[in-house]
Amino acid sequence: MLLGLLLLLILLIVVGAIYEALGRKNAAGNYPPPGKLVDIGGRKMHIDCRGTGSPTVVFESGLGTGGTIDWTLVHDEIAGVTRACAYDRAGIMWSDAKDTPQRASAVADDLHALLRGAGITNPLVLVGHSIGGPYTRTYVGKYGEQVAGLVMVDASHPDQVARLGKAAHVDAHPRQAGWIMHTATALSWTGIVRLAMANAGQGKLPKDAAARMAAYASKSVHGATSELDGFDQTMDDARAVKSFGNRPVIVLTAMAPLKPAELAGLSLKAEDGARFKQEWKALNAEQAALSTRGRQQLVPDAGHYIQIDRPDLVIAAVREVVGDVRADERRAGLHADKGTTR
Repeated sequence: MLLGLLLLLILLIVVGAIYEALGRKNAAGNYPPPGKLVDIGGRKMHIDCRGTGSPTVVFESGLGTGGTIDWTLVHDEIAGVTRACAYDRAGIMWSDAKDTPQRASAVADDLHALLRGAGITNPLVLVGHSIGGPYTRTYVGKYGEQVAGLVMVDASHPDQVARLGKAAHVDAHPRQAGWIMHTATALSWTGIVRLAMANAGQGKLPKDAAARMAAYASKSVHGATSELDGFDQTMDDARAVKSFGNRPVIVLTAMAPLKPAELAGLSLKAEDGARFKQEWKALNAEQAALSTRGRQQLVPDAGHYIQIDRPDLVIAAVREVVGDVRADERRAGLHADKGTTR
């Protein structure tokens, strides 16, 4: 009986490995990158730019395996107003993996090299979701001369672990998910990640977008795990940036009550969940206050992925900031003309 079970286990592993190998081959053929691959010095990164105009909107996804797919419901709408670019960070979706540690400063350097390689030199509006918030905040600190405005979509705050933990009496560090991510990374060659993602349900994403994300999940989990490992360093990098200056900034904050599954995942009671959300609101307000032209907008009917639950509000916020940036450019042009006349 034991020998039979062992043989069955070996057979399952072999079948799973074949399933994974075929899945990766089919993914490359069935779901090629929609944008272009740009060499940033020995490895390539994927950027998908649509539309024309200035400023260029750059979407920065949260911690996970979705990358460019996370912005499916807003990308084309913004491309109707100006050039809109979503990209995949190292090891996510169509971008090559890297063998160096991942943290916000490294993400900013990668994005800067990618934009330069793609020939994007006009002003930027950065749109960051979740950990994309600290990434864009760090980018402002390193390459702020390029950044004309920001939209933060339920963005992470550098001090959230300590403050959420104190407010809700919970361990709010994402390391709780570390063992899951590392296990998934270690077993990705067996096909188990691909199988799990294929059966995870489509949610509110279009079927094709969800299929693309699932097709590359076993690869993307490696990049996501690397970012999780660099979480503390990312927060240190973001914390060092104390101001957004006078840039137009909109901070969207998801205020829908935590669902039972979310409460259970954080080991929270309902009353603790309410305190958790109030502290999250305060953290987001502080990020809006980093700019003299920052404002917070509460979204009572959306969870953490506002761009999926309420894409219309993300679209409206980005359009508003793009409009503000263009107005700033017109005013600057008028002042320059007056100076020339004198």
